[in-house]
Order: sequence, then C-alpha cells, then structure tokens
Amino acid sequence: MQITELTPAERRVLEAFPRGAGVDFRASGDEDPRTGASWGPDRTVRAEVLRALLLEGPAEPGQIAGLKLKGARITGKLHLKYGTVEHPVQLRACWFDRRPNLHGAQLRDLKLSDSVLPGLTAGALSVDGSLRINCCRFTGPVRLAGAQIARSLFLNSARLGTTEPAGADPAASRPGAGQDDLGPDEYDDPGEPILQLNHAVVGSDIWAAGLVAHGGIRLNGASVEGLVNLEDAELSAPGATALHAETLAVGTDVRAKRLRAEGRVNLSGARIPRQLDLAYARLATPDGQALRATSCVIGELWLREAVPVRGTVNLRRAQIDLLHVPPSVWPGTVRLDGLTYRVLAPHLPAAERLPLLEREAGGYVPFAYEQLTAAYRTVGDEAAARTVQLAKLRRRRRTLPRYARIWGHLQDATVGYGFRPMRAAGWLLALLVTGALAFGFRPPAPLKADEAPQFNAVFYTLDLLLPIIGFGQESAFAPRGGYQWLSYVLIVTGWVLATTTAAGVSRSLRRQ
Repeated sequence: MQITELTPAERRVLEAFPRGAGVDFRASGDEDPRTGASWGPDRTVRAEVLRALLLEGPAEPGQIAGLKLKGARITGKLHLKYGTVEHPVQLRACWFDRRPNLHGAQLRDLKLSDSVLPGLTAGALSVDGSLRINCCRFTGPVRLAGAQIARSLFLNSARLGTTEPAGADPAASRPGAGQDDLGPDEYDDPGEPILQLNHAVVGSDIWAAGLVAHGGIRLNGASVEGLVNLEDAELSAPGATALHAETLAVGTDVRAKRLRAEGRVNLSGARIPRQLDLAYARLATPDGQALRATSCVIGELWLREAVPVRGTVNLRRAQIDLLHVPPSVWPGTVRLDGLTYRVLAPHLPAAERLPLLEREAGGYVPFAYEQLTAAYRTVGDEAAARTVQLAKLRRRRRTLPRYARIWGHLQDATVGYGFRPMRAAGWLLALLVTGALAFGFRPPAPLKADEAPQFNAVFYTLDLLLPIIGFGQESAFAPRGGYQWLSYVLIVTGWVLATTTAAGVSRSLRRQ
C-alpha cells in the first residue's frame, strides 16, 4: 500500500503520529463502542495503515511519536506478529472487526481500554510498560500465554466471552463474523479458556476488579511480582474450571473479595505469601470441587462472611499460617488430610470446629484431629485441645473391631480416655457411698471374732475398691448372700477403674 492511498480519516492519523498527538473520532465522550459496526468511512482506519505506522512510521525531531486513537473503526487484521514497535500504542474505545495478532511482538506500552474486539492473540508478547485492557469487551479468547509484561496488567471491568441463547450461532453476533479470510489464530477451540495467562510473567500487579468472564481463566505457572486483584469478579464456567491457577506464584496477595465463581477454583501448588482473601465470595461447583488448593503455601486464607460453599473444598497437603473460615462456610464434603495451619480464626469452642472433621471424604483422618489440637494449643486453649483429642479417640473407636470398641466404651465412660480423670473420682465416690451405706446397714460377720478389728463400712468398701491399698478390713470380714455379690462387684469395678485410669493417664502423658 502506498502512503498516497490514505483516506481522510487515515490522513488525520498519519499527521498526528509523528508528534504523538491523539485523534478522537468520537461524537461524544460517553459513546458506546459496541455500535462500532455502524460507524462510517469518516472514522474507519485500516489495520494495515496502523501496522505500517507502528513499524516504519515517521517521527518529527524533538517529538515522541506514538499512535493514539479514540473511537476508531479498525478494519482488517492488525498483524504485528514478532514485530518490534518502539512507540506507545493507545487504541481506546475502538471497534475491531478482526482479532489483532501480536504474538511474540515487542511493544513499549499498549492500551486497548474500552474497546470491542473479537479476541486477542498475543502469546509471548513482550511489553516494556503496562498492558491496559480495562473495560474492554472480547467476544473471543484473549491469548496471553507466556507474555512478559514489565509493569502491570489491567483488566478492570473487562468482559470476556459471550452468553448466547441455546441454538444461537456465537459467531454471528461478534466482530469479524461472516469473513472468509480468517486466519488460523482467529478460530476458537470450544474448550479453550477465555483468558490465557499461563506462564506469563508480570513485573508488578494484575488488576482485574469487576472482571466478567464467560469461560475459564488460566494462570497456570504464571509469576506475578505484586498482587492479583479479582475483587467483585464474576467467573462463569459451569461444569469446568473457572479459575485454573496451578503453581501460580505471587509476590504478595490474591484479593478476591466478593468473587463469584461458577466452576472450579483451582490453586493447587500456588505460592501466596501473604493473603488469599475470599471474603464474601460465592464459590459453586455442586457436583465437584468448588475450591482446590492442594499442596499450596498461603500466608492467610480468608473466607470471612462468604456464602456457604457449594461443592467440595480440597486443601490436602496445603500449608497455611492463618485459616479464617467460619464453620458455616464449609461444605458438606471436605478433603483436609495433610493440611497444616498454625492459627484458626475466629477462635471458637472445639465443639463448633469438630463437626467439620466428620465431613472428611476419606473417612477418619487422624492427622486432621492432631492439627486441630495443635492449633488450640498454639493459642493456649488446652481445654479445647483435650476435647479434640477425646473426639479423635471416639471417632477412631468406630473403626475398631467389636471387642476393641467395648474396651473403648469402657475407657470413655470411666475416665474419658484419660482426658476426663474426674470421671473416675466420680465413679469411685458413687461406689464408695453405695458400699458404705449397704455394709453400714448390715455389717458382714467377722472371720475370727476374737482377732477382727472394729468394723468400718467406709474403709471396708475402700478395701474392696482399691486393689493396691489395704486397710485390713477386707481380710477380716466375710459378707454373705447378696452382700457377697456386692463385694464382688466392688472388687471387679475397682480393678476396671484402676486399669482404665492407668491406661488413660498413660496415654495422656505420652501425648504431652
């Protein structure tokens, strides 16, 4: 194409480019770029003209050349694959009829905010500054896999993908529809994520507050030096993965307050040193895992005031310093085997935390009880720690053979497996009172009347109950009839109490 073939609109762009001046084709500042298909020749610019300017455009001495357009209708394909652009590029509130191809390109700075595009192919893109696509509308996938962005990526309030009624042709309503010369990169795989940032490197932050995505977001292996902000975002991928961020590494936080995710949120292997904030979030995958964060390392995980999760929460082998999840948020099925945490918030009685451990998909998991015990001991709540240990032994008892369960019930009823030692004292006191009253009412006959000491009902009962200590009463008197059977009951009960108490106390001491 020769430079003399420019239209009046393109001539305006050419004249402004060497000085880095802006060209605004809009009739008003609040014009909706979704109506761009109806814009006339007076604001239409061919993509090949823009390509020629960006790669070979003139520059005035003492000026910084740059492409700055607003409200343009860009026709054709902006093809900058593997190209090097030394000028800043701003194409704001523009309407594209074809998907730009920036794969492997090197740019100084790129702004596409408020524009409408059929997608973006920019894998391995390198941007020295920031990439801004705030408030953009993409009807097709945004491919940024392997991109290198020196500063920040801005996706605030962007809308990705479309929701078409059943039976409709999605291609019929998007820019670029009906064209016969679409390149291979402009055809979409129905199963591909709508936003692809896997293995991307972002030198500062990803800002995506208010993002709406109809389709999955992929951040696998991405590295973000700062934070990822997904506050108020809406991610919709029913029956699939809404946010796929395995081995994501961030420098500070992942902020996702009020996130609404219909589909799995997968953070397996992620490294989030400060906070994963899902306060007020809505996570829903009714027939699968709503949140999967296995083998990840997180400073603080917050689900404060979140809507009860619909679907399984899988935190196996995760390492979390602070876990702030109210009991009401947990779903009916969890996977917590190997999960380690130091502090639980808010601090609640053990009775309110223990039901969660009954929801473990794998059944009885001893480590989960030990971890909860350690968390209570970290904050100095020893009574709650003992309650958890007692619950663990009761839960374990259900997995044992019948004969072992009987012995367990006996230890539980008498001394609470050693965690309730006062129960033994209560049983002994009750038996002592019973025996003292019974033998006091009808003292047993002495074996040798001339050698027997004076009968004492209390010490006689103690002689029967305590297998080690002797007061000389049991060997001097012999009850008869029903009282003899009572003495047998007291002897057997005393031995049982002594044995279970010793076993329980020994178990408790071993743990401590």
